[in-house]
Amino acid sequence: MMSSWSRDARTALAWGGDSGDRIRDMSRVVVNVMPKPEILDPQGKAVTGALGRLGFPGMSVRQGKRFEIEIDGDVTEEKLAQIEQAAEQLLANTVIESFEVVTD
Repeated sequence: MMSSWSRDARTALAWGGDSGDRIRDMSRVVVNVMPKPEILDPQGKAVTGALGRLGFPGMSVRQGKRFEIEIDGDVTEEKLAQIEQAAEQLLANTVIESFEVVTD
């Protein structure tokens, strides 16, 4: 018989707890990364073309990335600064991409 796990129990296990532990309070911060406007976006152009061929004319797409970061506790200025630094150093290539940090 397959056991049924709740999402919360899986989350507790993923963070090193067991199903009896209290689940930590987590906050989510989103980092959106997009190509800079002056940079060509071949993936976005391919999607734009496919939309037109599928009967969705008049749409233009630029493709980017979305990172959802879960942190322990509340979002503080210090944690936001750390996430911004991580985005600048790792998540975005700031030569050709811009990013924004958004709190849920």
